Amino acid sequence: TWHLKKIPQIVSRRTFSLDSPKFEAKPKLELNSVCGIECQRKLPVPNLSDLKDLLSYETVFENGTRTLTEVNVLGPVLDPARNTTTRRSPRKKRQIYGTDSRFSIYDKRFMTNFPFNTAVKISTGCSGVLISPKHVLTAAHCLHNGKDYVKGSKRLRVGLMRTKSRGDGRKRRGGKRNGMPSFQWTRVKSTHIPKGWFKGVSGDIALDYDYAVLELKRPHKRKYMELGISPTIKMMPGSMIHFSGFDNDRSGQLVYRFCSISDESNDLFYQYCDAEPGSTGSGVYLRLKEPNKKKWKRKIIAVFSGHQWVDVNGEQQDYNVAVRITPLKYAQICFWIHGNDETCTQG
Repeated sequence: TWHLKKIPQIVSRRTFSLDSPKFEAKPKLELNSVCGIECQRKLPVPNLSDLKDLLSYETVFENGTRTLTEVNVLGPVLDPARNTTTRRSPRKKRQIYGTDSRFSIYDKRFMTNFPFNTAVKISTGCSGVLISPKHVLTAAHCLHNGKDYVKGSKRLRVGLMRTKSRGDGRKRRGGKRNGMPSFQWTRVKSTHIPKGWFKGVSGDIALDYDYAVLELKRPHKRKYMELGISPTIKMMPGSMIHFSGFDNDRSGQLVYRFCSISDESNDLFYQYCDAEPGSTGSGVYLRLKEPNKKKWKRKIIAVFSGHQWVDVNGEQQDYNVAVRITPLKYAQICFWIHGNDETCTQG
């Protein structure tokens, strides 16, 4: 069941202008030498002052201007005992491990209906998910490498799926039109990234803050996915998660997968979902019952950060990771969407 929780409130303290970014970083769909699961166990729990700094955020606008907004955190801030994991499992390569368990969605009825039609393509090569009529959630490293914004993010666009109408394209001789989606591209008005992602604030790239929200220039009329507070593994049916994205090795196809989570920290999920670059930034969701109702509801509980390489005891090891929507992150993303609104007090 989805449980309502009292959410901390994030409010703007002050906003000031920064120099325009250079937009010269190279897009990187896989990250190297980041703080992985073993490193996470040693991290100290951030205090309130740290959280205010980490949750302050940069906004980049379509014309290339940039601002920094400092925030205050009000209300209950959960103080976890430690940034530790609940259980350990052996590490192994898991982009595609053994039998490929991904599903390409070809049927137009599925592709253009909820929840699959909430998946979007980001022009820098990643995926994302619609979370309001004007907002998309994706991974921060699709837009920023920790030091600068990536090439192409100055004129960022989001592709919403549509299947080709009957008059689109030429029919191949002796063949049938395929069901692959085309995209309706929309310009991005502004981009929000938490300061915790930037090098110099966290000392290194911190996967805990690998998320960003894009505000679209024009609203869409599609059903979008609501945010939910990420439950612990024990509270998930079969510990299963689901997400859809646009994997690079299946060009033009929407790829769906589900798998069980193997490990967790306060901010991250570690799992064995088969995934290739391109699916990074997808919205990870669960289907749980609404309180006191027989109705089931899907909600986004994490952002797929992708396939990561980390140094463990001097050796490179890899895993797939997703950034959990904690109460604080829920409050921040909700603030980006709604501003100071009553909507953001219950999650």
